Amino acid sequence: MERAGPGVKAFREAWSLRVGAGILSPVARPDVETRIARALERGEHEAAAAEAIRGFGPEILGYLSRVLGSRDDASDAFSFFAEQLWRGMPGFAGRSSVRVWAYRVAWSAAVRLRADAWSRRRERFPTSMASRVAGEVLSRSAITRERESAELARLRAALDAGEQSLLVLRVDRGLSWREVAEVMAADGEELDEPALRKRFERVKAKLARLAHQEGLIE
Repeated sequence: MERAGPGVKAFREAWSLRVGAGILSPVARPDVETRIARALERGEHEAAAAEAIRGFGPEILGYLSRVLGSRDDASDAFSFFAEQLWRGMPGFAGRSSVRVWAYRVAWSAAVRLRADAWSRRRERFPTSMASRVAGEVLSRSAITRERESAELARLRAALDAGEQSLLVLRVDRGLSWREVAEVMAADGEELDEPALRKRFERVKAKLARLAHQEGLIE
C-alpha cells in the first residue's frame, strides 16, 4: 500500500484533533476578565476596553482572518471591531463573559463588512485611543494565521463566512453551544443550540466529503 506523504499525515492528525470531537482552543483568559471587571467597577470604561482589545485582540484577529478569508478585510474589520467595543463598553451588561461579548462584536463587524455597507464607503474613524490600541495588536500580530496543515487550510477555504465562524468558535476557540449562539445571533437571526449542532454536523460532513474527494481521508 502506498505510504502517505508528510502533508497527508499532517492533515490527518489535524483532522482527527480539530474537526472530529476534539476541541483545541485558546483557553479563556480569567486574568484579562478580572482586570476588565476591576476597571469597570471603578467606572474606568476606557481602561476596560483597552484591556479587552489587548487581551483578546490577537485571537479575535485570527477569527476575523479565518472568517473573512482576506488579511486586508480582517484588518479593516478588526479596526471597526475595536471602535465598536470601545464605544460599547459603558453599556456592557455582564450577561456573558467579555470574551464572548467581544466575539459577538467581531462577528457583527464581519457581517457588516461582508455586506459591503462599510467597506464600500471605506469609513474611517478619526484617530482615537481605540484605533491606537487596535494598531498595537495589528502590528504585533501581523495577522499571521494559526498553524494548520496546508490541506486543512485549503478545505476550510471552501466554507462560507457563517460556516467558518461556527467552526472556529466551536472547534478552535472552544466556546459552548450557548456562547456560539450568542455570538452568531448578533446579525439579528434567531439561533438555538439544537439548530447550531445540526449545522455543525453539516459543516463537518461537508469537510469530510471534500477531504475524501482530495484523497486526504479514507
